[in-house]
Amino acid sequence: MALADGRPYYRPPAGIAGMERDLCLLPVWYAPAGSVVKVADEESARRWLAELPLHVPVEVAAEWQPVPIIPWGWNPAEVERLRQAGVPNDCCPSLGQLSRIRYLSSRERCIGLQQLLRALPGVGGEAVACTDLHGVLRQVMAYGDALLKSPWSGSGRGLVRVSAASWTANVEGWAARVLRTQGTLMVEPIYNKVRDFAMEFRCGSDGQVRFGGYSLFETDAHGNYKLNLLLPDKAIEERLSRDVPLTLLHTVRQHLAVGLQDLIGSSYTGWLGVDMMVCRGEDGGCWLHPCVEVNLRMNMGVVARSFFDRYVHPAAYGHFQVECFSADGDALRSDSERKRWAPPVVEDGRLKRGYLSLTPVEAATRYQAFVVVDDAKQGSPELIL
Repeated sequence: MALADGRPYYRPPAGIAGMERDLCLLPVWYAPAGSVVKVADEESARRWLAELPLHVPVEVAAEWQPVPIIPWGWNPAEVERLRQAGVPNDCCPSLGQLSRIRYLSSRERCIGLQQLLRALPGVGGEAVACTDLHGVLRQVMAYGDALLKSPWSGSGRGLVRVSAASWTANVEGWAARVLRTQGTLMVEPIYNKVRDFAMEFRCGSDGQVRFGGYSLFETDAHGNYKLNLLLPDKAIEERLSRDVPLTLLHTVRQHLAVGLQDLIGSSYTGWLGVDMMVCRGEDGGCWLHPCVEVNLRMNMGVVARSFFDRYVHPAAYGHFQVECFSADGDALRSDSERKRWAPPVVEDGRLKRGYLSLTPVEAATRYQAFVVVDDAKQGSPELIL
């Protein structure tokens, strides 16, 4: 959303600011050992870390430290906030670098990657970038049932499902507003989705793009993120290979790493996620949509992957979830009930069973990240969802 706005003084809506506040300690689970996580209240953060049943090898601080800055994602508003806090300019991207990151973060970049991968057998998926309402309407008519996407938006946001029959003045007004403010509107066909997942990649300072693991996640009917399964990469591959060949997954992974490297080069350092779908065709068979979206930032899939690899017992599985509560006190009551229902059990320094909140829960908390883990010998992962 900040990239869509593009201005250094952008301020998010109250709900998004609340999410940022409530989840500010989430980085402790994916930050490299020895890192310092910036928090608003150092004393309460230290107290919360001390009460965790797991040892987390990071520090927390209320003041900015003279070390490299690794945000969730770069944008002009974040850089301005850091500069206002006294962070040196050389710790932040330049205006030219920010412009390049914004360009690379647009959903429009998916088109080139889709074209690169479409020649592979068992691969499909397409999108069209329209620059005016006439083009949008023409493409909706061609697809019959389409998904409109703004080039920049938060996960699950900026999406409108529409058909020629359901096109209304409200939809046209939204589309016109996106075209006016962002210059382009993406139009995609509606596919018969079987499963959501992602491949996570790490962009190095040397310009190399390396595969970092899988993310198997679920979304709601509106495309909003719900949860990630906590499973080893091999178990995720086994699930996916029930629908599409494992060799296809590996081939797409190799081609994507090369395509992303050519596209991004040294313009960005950090994590990125490529959202994908397994879809069912009219003949009943499944095919792979290899590039639904590219998230040029840290994402919940990487958080879940990192937590599983570092803190979940090898004999366990589970799920990672972010939940939004509608009223003060709801999160606190939910947290208390889950603690009674499934207290955490730690073995060899890793979570083997139970519930654990990954962020502090207080009376005014509206957003919470947590995990539920069980011994794999006790049943199948579907049972705890």
